[in-house]
Amino acid sequence: MFSRTDVSANHDVDAPGIACATTPSKLANRVAARQPAFRVWAGLAAAALIWVGAYVLLHPVVNAITYDLLHLSRDSHLGSAVNFFLYDTPKVLLLLTGIVFLMGIIRTFFSPESTRRLLGGRREGVGNVAAAGLGIVTPFCSCSAVPLFIGFVEAGVPLGVTFSFLISAPMVNEVAIVLLFGLFGWKTAALYVVLGLAIAIAAGWVIGRLRVERYVEPFVYEIAVGQLDSVERLTWSDRTARGIQAIHDIVGRVWPFVVAGIAVGAAIHGYVPQDTMAGIMGKGAWWSVPAAVALGVPMYSNAAGVLPVIEALIDKGAALGTALAFMMSVVALSLPEVIILRRVLRWQLIAVFIGVVAGGITAVGFVFNLVF
Repeated sequence: MFSRTDVSANHDVDAPGIACATTPSKLANRVAARQPAFRVWAGLAAAALIWVGAYVLLHPVVNAITYDLLHLSRDSHLGSAVNFFLYDTPKVLLLLTGIVFLMGIIRTFFSPESTRRLLGGRREGVGNVAAAGLGIVTPFCSCSAVPLFIGFVEAGVPLGVTFSFLISAPMVNEVAIVLLFGLFGWKTAALYVVLGLAIAIAAGWVIGRLRVERYVEPFVYEIAVGQLDSVERLTWSDRTARGIQAIHDIVGRVWPFVVAGIAVGAAIHGYVPQDTMAGIMGKGAWWSVPAAVALGVPMYSNAAGVLPVIEALIDKGAALGTALAFMMSVVALSLPEVIILRRVLRWQLIAVFIGVVAGGITAVGFVFNLVF
């Protein structure tokens, strides 16, 4: 029989032994918890090396296939078109896959609710700048236009600030930036970002100054979207999985448009006479920029699909500003987005939205033609 004192004594004596026995177990758990993270980072490093190697070796491999294996002439129309297609298809898909993966991870730190929270209560001016900047890293598609618009209005975001976000998100998106960098260099990509943000900020500010709230459908102001969700806690393994899922969702959906766009670009590159394209879309034709914007507004595509066409047009003598104005109008003012926005906006406000943005894109086209 042990007395109360004996039990206490034994407990005191055994306590150090218990502590010593559990310490290695805790350390092992910590090491085990770090192993998945180590594997994730090692896998990312290996994937990055493979990506860079494929990108660097692409040009010589495609030249060998086109001219050595297929025996096509470098001076022939067919050889030029085939080389363009074989080179641009994997190049654009590599760029698209890499940036979609990175942005898929970045988006795990954002959500529609957190975006509403960041913009809620912002005044015009500062709010327009913040909204346009957020549009780059939170590029929601046109199908999200209505729920985002309703959520922003319900959260107290001014109408002009909301439009700055809705303009920036599709136009100054990560795909367009990276593809422009890969196809035309960093100066073109940087100027595109600066001027694209300027359009989003200025257009949102102008729309806000016009006081067009009366052209928003009344039911929008009556909807209660609900409370903002808390930030989801994710491990890096989870975030990597989200990035891979983004590749599956986005690249898996747009790759046919990319291939189709590159095929059109290859045909233009190989068979359209340079003088013809220079006469239609060159700097000498002052009317080419507004005509390109007017042509692009009713069309629908994405940056990944239309940029290979732009590259081919520029190679054939089209002015950079004219070609980019066409691309920006296609991406920022698509007909499906207008139809979707009609559910929450009256035609008067939609007309103002199209007119202000189209005017800004036209101005950007002229600026690019002057600078480059």
